[in-house]
Amino acid sequence: KKEKIIFIWPEGILPGISQDQIQSYDYLFNESFNENQLNILWINNKSKVNDQVKYYNSLSVYDHNLNLLNYYNKINLVPFGEFLPMENLLKNLGLKSLTNNYQSYSKGQKREIIELNQNNFSIKFLPLICYEIIYSGKLYKNHDFDIIVNISEDGWFGQSIGPEQHFVHSIFRAIESGKYVIRSANNGIAAIVNPLGIVEEKINFNEVGYIDFTKMRKIQPTVFSKYGNNIFGLIILLYIFLIFSFNRIKNE
Repeated sequence: KKEKIIFIWPEGILPGISQDQIQSYDYLFNESFNENQLNILWINNKSKVNDQVKYYNSLSVYDHNLNLLNYYNKINLVPFGEFLPMENLLKNLGLKSLTNNYQSYSKGQKREIIELNQNNFSIKFLPLICYEIIYSGKLYKNHDFDIIVNISEDGWFGQSIGPEQHFVHSIFRAIESGKYVIRSANNGIAAIVNPLGIVEEKINFNEVGYIDFTKMRKIQPTVFSKYGNNIFGLIILLYIFLIFSFNRIKNE
């Protein structure tokens, strides 16, 4: 039995290329990959709606022949980096130049769990692109997945503390969800973080390399992954109830 191998490439690995253009680069993949290998790539996606072309920042899954198997369009876009807030109002002031795209990215419709089923191989993963890893709570509205895959381009942080701060959020998400986080970063920190928040493997900032991930520890779904930030709302209500109760006892 041959093992299925998934290559997870970082954000920014194929700049300026959209899904409808990827087949032009099949020569980069045909000789290096076989039918037991899949590629998770960052690549732009675009669609045409009412004569308007919309662009998306997307994570896409391809087989060795670059056939598209599944994809996710990023929901949480970076203000002024991927889209211009109040664009119609501000573009006349020259702020349109703050975005490095022909136009602002459009946000995806909903958070997707990507499921891959091929030749006795099955896996479900939650895709997070770049700084989506810093979000919590609503990420786990559907916690029926095996791992979290986070791809990122951290080069724009420069030599600041940004890449470290960005990476630390991967640890928080692993603990909250009780799932492994596989992080592939360009000019950032790539790592494997287990459900206990322990960094099992790591490639530091500005280092080049790869990480093999072959064994996965599974734990029971965490309370936070089931109820999210509702837990804190319950704690606040309980605290208010206790205050009123103590005041009532004190007055009596």
